[in-house]
Amino acid sequence: MTAHALAQSVAILTTILAIAGMGYFLAALIAARIFLSARRKPLADFAPGVSILKSLKGLDPGMIDAFRSHCRQTYSGNFELLFGVASLSDPAAAAVNQLQTEFPALSIKLIECPQRLGTNGKVSTLIQLLPHTSHNFLLINDSDITVSPRYLELVMACFAPEAEPIAGSAQEVGLVTTLYRGRAHHTLASTLEALGIATDFQAGVLLSMWIEGGLHYGLGSTLALRREALDKIGGLLPLVDNLADDYELGARISAAGYRVALSAEVVETNIAAYGGRGFFDHQLRWARAVRDSRPWGYAGLIFTHGLCWALLNVVASGASPLSLWLLGLSFCLRLALAMTVGAEVLSDRQVLPNLWLLPLRDLVAMAVWVAGFAGNTIVWRGERFALKGGKLEKAP
Repeated sequence: MTAHALAQSVAILTTILAIAGMGYFLAALIAARIFLSARRKPLADFAPGVSILKSLKGLDPGMIDAFRSHCRQTYSGNFELLFGVASLSDPAAAAVNQLQTEFPALSIKLIECPQRLGTNGKVSTLIQLLPHTSHNFLLINDSDITVSPRYLELVMACFAPEAEPIAGSAQEVGLVTTLYRGRAHHTLASTLEALGIATDFQAGVLLSMWIEGGLHYGLGSTLALRREALDKIGGLLPLVDNLADDYELGARISAAGYRVALSAEVVETNIAAYGGRGFFDHQLRWARAVRDSRPWGYAGLIFTHGLCWALLNVVASGASPLSLWLLGLSFCLRLALAMTVGAEVLSDRQVLPNLWLLPLRDLVAMAVWVAGFAGNTIVWRGERFALKGGKLEKAP
């Protein structure tokens, strides 16, 4: 093939992908609008007792403030907080002790969970917390999640028998999850990750919920579940070697005949002040977790990089009028999606000031997506693992 023929082929291919990318942006915008309309429905009155479980290891940015937000609930039902650490010498234990002092009226328990039952240390800890719970509804979320005072009210209302589903069938709700936004800390890498969460990842969640007739997986930001649903899937032990335990928990509960609901609540996670290496390791872990959990969905992410394809099309076509028109239209749709999901759905105040970074963020995301195909090794909390069939194995 001559150089001219190759250039033409690349131009045609990138034109097709740029148009497909615009279709993705438009579909995600529609999904976001559907969600915004659905979450305006009246809230059901349902406030059962709930046990909140948190697996801790070390101190994350803003952790104690995140804990406090769980204690300041306006919830009318009973709730308790259970924190698990592998050792009471873990720095996180002191944060829990401080919390117990600040909120003496609440049931706050610090429990040592020394057993390592599998390669996923978080799930190992959660399994050891379960016997200490008092309620038939359980809620698991990450250690750095900050919530609103109405968090439990909004999440638990989704379990009410009369609750209107945002999407999906009339099956009994077995698990409730939430969208989340990221709070960046001082570095470019941290800002890029928060921007990606707000303008890309959460848009993909809303689109998958729309086209698949509901959610069929969970997000680690919130995994609220019925104890009977957890018992039906064999508890947490089958997930003790899984990397994407949140995804798997929701997928298994969905497969067991329950509905996975998406709450109107949006929570916030702290993004570490990454350097370049830490950022790439974290992004690659996410990418390979998604690839392993949803192989066809991961391959389909080729269509989410519409702005990048439009930029490449300008280069490949020698800045033809058509390519410039496609770039302009793609950029407008990308901005509209970022503002609708990031600013309107998630109420992320960082999105609008950082929109100028969107092209850079999308180029980095495309590079990570490609790298996600090229291996099975991930780094998690300083340890290297090999990812095989969704399960973690210690890397040599």
